Amino acid sequence: MRGKVVVITGATSGIGVVAAEKLAAMGARIVMVARDRPRAEAALVRLKALKPLTENPPGTSHSIHYADLSLLKEMKRVAAEIAAAEPRIDVLISNAGAIFGSRRLTEDGLERTFALNHVAYFVLAHGLRERLVASAPARVVNTASDAHRGNRLDFDDLQSARDYSAFKVYGRTKLCNILFTRELARRLQGTDVTANSFHPGFVNTRFGDESGGAHAYGIRLAKAFALSPEKGAETLIYLASSPDVEGTTGHYFYKCRPAPPSREAQDDGAARRLWAATAELAGVDAA
Repeated sequence: MRGKVVVITGATSGIGVVAAEKLAAMGARIVMVARDRPRAEAALVRLKALKPLTENPPGTSHSIHYADLSLLKEMKRVAAEIAAAEPRIDVLISNAGAIFGSRRLTEDGLERTFALNHVAYFVLAHGLRERLVASAPARVVNTASDAHRGNRLDFDDLQSARDYSAFKVYGRTKLCNILFTRELARRLQGTDVTANSFHPGFVNTRFGDESGGAHAYGIRLAKAFALSPEKGAETLIYLASSPDVEGTTGHYFYKCRPAPPSREAQDDGAARRLWAATAELAGVDAA
């Protein structure tokens, strides 16, 4: 990872901050996308304290770009800013996500879980694709979850207007992550850019703390039995850095090994349909 550029969302807490620090310690330069300024600044201080990046040109260092990744204009703006600022991108890690106890729409008319957990992955990958391809061999790593199991997509109700349940909607977005990764891998064939998703396990992080109501309380209780962020980050770090997975693409991993996702998550027809629907909702030309 020495001298490589890693763009990562959700890097100010949980498995994201662990992965950022581990990859930085291996020599990577970290480009964070964050919403919370105090947490981001604290994370940046820790990154810069790890080791001097002597292998990079003078004046370059870890950096932060601020954006609310639930909003389309912010997703597109931050992708354009990073593409303009970074001549190369070796790894894109989409890790930011949340669960919300009640249904709310963003200013774009998107259900906010779907917007943050799925559409942001899609828009960032689209906006940074040119840089990734130019930097090949490169990697895309998407944080999914075994919460996808038991869910299927209703393409007539992707915004969950008829059927909103916090855990069910969260699980659907994690299914979207896997389907999107499969289709992205297919579309990147021949470019030497790989795309894989993974399940980190149930990890004791800030996840769910702001979901509201009984959901937040239940999640806090369950965290007493959860994995540490360090343990949960292992597969993320592995997929971003290990030579063992060079050239491996389109797979779902757990504990640093390929794992079969649900039957619904292996539906390539649904993956293509989700790609087209997301491109239309996001207003991007990703044919």
